[in-house]
This record gives sequence, C-alpha cells and structure tokens, in this order.
Amino acid sequence: MPTLEKETKQQTKARLEAQHPGGRIKHGAWKQALRMVLFAVYFNGSCICIVLSQLIGAPLYFYDRDLYYAWMAMTKQHFGLVVTAMTQWWAPTKIRVSGDESVRGQLRQMEDGRLECDFPERMVLIANHQIYTDWIYLWWVAYTSKMHGHLYIILKESIKWIPVIGQGMMFYGFIFLSRKWSKDKERFQYRLRKLNSRHSGPLSGTQPLDPMWLLIFPEGTNLSDNGRKASKKWADKTGIEDLRHALLPRSTGLQFCVQELRDTVEWMYDCTVAYEGVPRGQFGQDLFTLRSTYFQGRPPKSVNMHWRRFALKSIPMDDSKAFEAWVLQRWREKDDLLEHYLQNGRFPADDGVSEGVNGSGKVTGAGWIETEVRPKNPLEIVQILLPPMALGLLVNVVVKLVRIVLTVVGLRRGV
Repeated sequence: MPTLEKETKQQTKARLEAQHPGGRIKHGAWKQALRMVLFAVYFNGSCICIVLSQLIGAPLYFYDRDLYYAWMAMTKQHFGLVVTAMTQWWAPTKIRVSGDESVRGQLRQMEDGRLECDFPERMVLIANHQIYTDWIYLWWVAYTSKMHGHLYIILKESIKWIPVIGQGMMFYGFIFLSRKWSKDKERFQYRLRKLNSRHSGPLSGTQPLDPMWLLIFPEGTNLSDNGRKASKKWADKTGIEDLRHALLPRSTGLQFCVQELRDTVEWMYDCTVAYEGVPRGQFGQDLFTLRSTYFQGRPPKSVNMHWRRFALKSIPMDDSKAFEAWVLQRWREKDDLLEHYLQNGRFPADDGVSEGVNGSGKVTGAGWIETEVRPKNPLEIVQILLPPMALGLLVNVVVKLVRIVLTVVGLRRGV
C-alpha cells in the first residue's frame, strides 16, 4: 500500500496561505517592511498635515462659527481623501454595491466606472460591524455622495486618546461613548443637539441645517469570537434567538439618536457589509488584519454592500420595547441577507423600474455596481498640503518682514 507522506511545516504554511480569502502572500518580508514604512510615512504625515490645518483653523471658533465649522468640514474632507487614496494604493479591492427598491435611483455608475450615490445631506446611517476598517469603506461612500466632510461617527471613548488621530477626531465632532449610559447620556445629548444647529457659511449645504451623516454601529463592536460569545450570552439571558452572521444589536443609543434628530432628519439608511471569502464560523477581523490587508497584499477580493432606507416617521421611536423589536427585526433581515450572500456570492440587487417623482420619467434599479475605491482625480490628495503650505508661506513672509524692519532700524541707529 502507498504511504502518505507527512506534511512538512512549510507545506502546511503554504496550504494555509493558499486558503486565505485574499490568496497567497504577495510580498516578501523586505517588501512588506518597505510598504509598512511608506504607509506610516504617508498616513502619519497626512494626519499631521490635517491636524496642523485644524490648529490653523481653530481660532476661527472665536471669530466666526460659520467659518470655523466650514474649515473643519474641509479638513474632514481631506481625511476622507487620505483613506480613499490609501485604500487604492495599498489595498485595492473590488467593491460591489447593490440596494433594494427603497434606494432605487440613488445608486449609479459613471462612465469612468466610479460609483456616485445620490443620498440625502442629513441622515442616520446604521451598519453591521464586520472588521475594524468598515468605517473606511463607509467614508468612501460618503465621498461618492460629496458628503465626506460631514460624516460623524459614534466611537468608543478610548479612541480619543490615540495620539494625533484622537485629537483630530475630537475636532471633527465625533461622539465618544464610554458604554455607561448614565455617564454618556448628557454628553450624547449635547453633541446631537449641536448636529441640529444651523450655519450659513461655506460647505453648509443646500438646507438651512448643516449636512450630517451620523454613523452608528448598533452591535457596539466588530464581529469576533468574543463578540459571538457575548451575543449568545445576551440571547440566552433575554430568551431570544441569536443571529448567525451578525451580533445582536443594542438599541438604546440608536433610539436616543433618532429621538433627538427626528425633527431635522427624514431618513435612516442601512448598509449591510460582507467580505468575500470569509468561511462560515470564521471572522473577517482575524483574516483581514492591518498587516495582511495593507502590507502582505491580501485585501478582501471584494467588499460587498447592500443598501436600504427607512423613513424615520415609520419607526416606533417613542416606545422602547417596540423600537428594540424594530431594530432586532432589521438585524434578522441583515442576517438573512448575509446568509444569501454566503450561498450566492453576492447580495440581492434591485433592477426594477418605477415612475419617477412628479412625472420625471422612469427610474431603474442599479442592479450590481462593481467599482473600486479611488478618488475622482488623483491630484485631489494634494489638497491636504495646501493649508500647512499657506501657513508656511505666511510665516516666511512675516519673518522676512521682521528682518527687513530690524535691518532698517539698525541702519538708522548706525547713522
């Protein structure tokens, strides 16, 4: 009988690498190190430029609030461009976007292949949380809707203590929560009421109210083994059925958001995200790490998004139990969408036809849009350098003027 050869460690490693949903490692150790250095230089350098821009604009708060908020929106646009270009250069991947009938006519693909979204200027955005970098792809969607300067994210409080990045996010007006409602409620209310404010300066949008996309992940954390266990524990405690591909959502913070914003926001948008190749029972966060995605050359082969929207007036936001049941039902629908994705390799897509508003013609569903994360113009990324360069030029002029004055004064004294 033929004997089976024992698999060597190198063979085992090669087999496991080949099974990775991103494929084999594309870059060796030295190239990974180079990519890591270039990534650090690019990202940290860009963040420093953006924080400098924020510091340059900070005094505007005491001079003209409209100009201050416009300036911060501009720096937020810059960060959106940074992560968009970063993804294109270090982790290029196919993006497949679809939606249901509720977003018909709001998704379209341009002649050059780019995605453009015709989403409203003000909305609450909810999404399932698969990996740490979900927010990068959602910020890119905001870019495709020209809203990348008006995204607000609800985050864990610990993030604001990260050097440079944390301080920049505080300038952006992001909402940091400690997950203790008694502690969070007052500051949460304060931040949400600021998002209801009106400004008339540059980048203030077409409405009297400031543009705003408020992003919240109701699961509270990304899908992982620990999160899966916590979700199962909560399901057993409350006597409800756990989910298969997502974590049970918590509704308290989301309910508070929609109650505070109900008079100024008409829609809640929902995005279901899935990453190609993640096997059942495994978690995207373990496969698509920072190292594998950006340095080893193994990003997801595709990032898949399915979009829906709900009118806030149709949501039972004043009854806590009814609202909790409403959110849970949306997450069960997400769970079914994720199961559909696992079985078919893509989400459902709307390709129906309906009458446009006020007889504006036929509106057709976009079907599946396949595109990539990239800026409209590669030179857009240069924008982040303009405020620090302008400051440098101004300082240079001032220094030269001071030197001239001191020289003239010295000459006169010499006379």
